[in-house]
Amino acid sequence: MAINLGDNPREAAWRKEVRDFIKNETPAAMRQPGDAAGPEGALFARGRDAMGAMLEWRNKIIARGWIAPAWPKKYGGAGLGVLEQFILSEEFAEAGVPGNLGGFGVMMIGPTLIEHGTEEQKQEHLTRILKGEVVWCQGYSEPGAGSDLASLQTRAVRDGDDYVLNGQKIWTTGAQFSDWMYMLARTDPDAPKHRGITYLLVNMKSPGVTVRPLTTLAGTQTFNEVFFEDVRVPVRNRVGEENRGWYVGTTTLDFERSSIGSAVGVRKSLEALLRQAKEGREVSFERNSHVRSEFVDRWIECEVAKMLSYRVVNMQVRGLIPNYEASMCKLFSSDLQQRIANLSMHLHGMYGNQRGRAAMGYMQAVSSTIAGGTTEVQKGIIATRGLGLPRG
Repeated sequence: MAINLGDNPREAAWRKEVRDFIKNETPAAMRQPGDAAGPEGALFARGRDAMGAMLEWRNKIIARGWIAPAWPKKYGGAGLGVLEQFILSEEFAEAGVPGNLGGFGVMMIGPTLIEHGTEEQKQEHLTRILKGEVVWCQGYSEPGAGSDLASLQTRAVRDGDDYVLNGQKIWTTGAQFSDWMYMLARTDPDAPKHRGITYLLVNMKSPGVTVRPLTTLAGTQTFNEVFFEDVRVPVRNRVGEENRGWYVGTTTLDFERSSIGSAVGVRKSLEALLRQAKEGREVSFERNSHVRSEFVDRWIECEVAKMLSYRVVNMQVRGLIPNYEASMCKLFSSDLQQRIANLSMHLHGMYGNQRGRAAMGYMQAVSSTIAGGTTEVQKGIIATRGLGLPRG
């Protein structure tokens, strides 16, 4: 059966609307040829003009509800369907303009509050998330509970109208800049490990919260340790029922699961590397002809990553919930990021060992197969749920 990968008239009109918006509304300071879509922090690093451009761009996106495209309109979103979200993400990534400006606030805690939060919680947090007035971080992983998250041991003990929180979280992205954390804590130590867990919202300025940045191999401080010592969290900051937090935290919401941004991003990284080689700046094919075949392999793999993303969004459009298919997207894109980083080092030769773009990219790519679910976890999901193999 033939598969049509093109747009129908309605989808084509929507894609044109998004492209026209990008073409006409992108601030000049954000127009950087060859850039892949990436976190807003990368844009801020370009200087003061870029910071002003980011604020201007954010306000334009907010006005259209595109900063949280899946949210209902009454909460400031655009109420877009799965395919519309996919096209929006794809076009933003292709243009190299920031699309995910809300971080964890928009992607994770916002939809969770819409689904499970009280009206008081929605009123307190949702508008501030959309406006970028607060930064959120995620308190899930612990030193002894990473891939097996349900083994977490951070305790929250009820004391009147508060929970008293003690324990530690680790690998907490952006905690040193965050105002709030959404987290899982154990409230019933005697219950089976997937039960007895409660979902809490913690003000990071609360007494007893200590954040300690961790320095990565690349010399950056993206991740943090966070310590809680007798931190009081009001019961009104609990999302959902006590001891039912695991089910709140794993609720299947309308998140972006296709990874189209990652698929397009890795291809644009490869395109930038290819231009560099063709132009002979620092490196060239003439001096490194053996990497030609690597470029071919990586280009084919970029197309595979895109097709995997298309498969996921096709399932979502048909009302299906991607499971191992989403893990395949994540696993393949993460490995591909590392292979492109390796290609960059091969292309630069010994010069790649200097502390330049190639070396930094190589070191930063190490975490791609760890963050967001390790390669081992993804393979386990694919093996058991996709191939029907028994658990090891």
